[in-house]
Amino acid sequence: MKNFGPFDLSADALSAACPLILSKPNASVVALQESQPEVALRMATEYCAWLYVTPDGRYEMSMLSDSSRPGDAVRGLRSCSLPPFVDDSRYAPGTLKQIFALHNHPFGTRLSARDLRFIESMATVHDWEVLTREGRVRLSIVAFFSRSRDASAPTCDGFYQYVPATREMMLWTHTGGRWKQESHGTVTWLDERTYRLDAL
Repeated sequence: MKNFGPFDLSADALSAACPLILSKPNASVVALQESQPEVALRMATEYCAWLYVTPDGRYEMSMLSDSSRPGDAVRGLRSCSLPPFVDDSRYAPGTLKQIFALHNHPFGTRLSARDLRFIESMATVHDWEVLTREGRVRLSIVAFFSRSRDASAPTCDGFYQYVPATREMMLWTHTGGRWKQESHGTVTWLDERTYRLDAL
């Protein structure tokens, strides 16, 4: 992604990625959902990208994708198809470490079972943990959301994060210029499509 980073800290990279992704057309339809839910569902768009670590231990972001998974648009579902690997011609093949699968949730909802299954599948092809300038960082999936009622000016109000290595789900909220973390518990799968959050 041009004009993004590089960043030395994952928190700085996430703080920059959140408003960038949420600023895209129909990335947040919270206000529209209240007044015109059918229109909101039709217009809502998910965008996704990888936040990855370069050989010198810094964070960069891939280009954004807004391609839905096959068949989702017909079923009224919103999704974003993220390729498993980043191709950055500035670096030798195999030297980049994909670490955060980023996307937005237009309706502000928490991570879905499909989100969790996706990052768990990525844990089979990517390192569960990457050594960066700030230390060890674990592979995870992130869903940004906005609570703004102004469709033309969505705000970065927070994100949900799931870490396959620990099965922990977290909610990060942005208030007063600071990030606050709240644990939502650990994920226990009930079946292929349903999970339960158990308190830590």
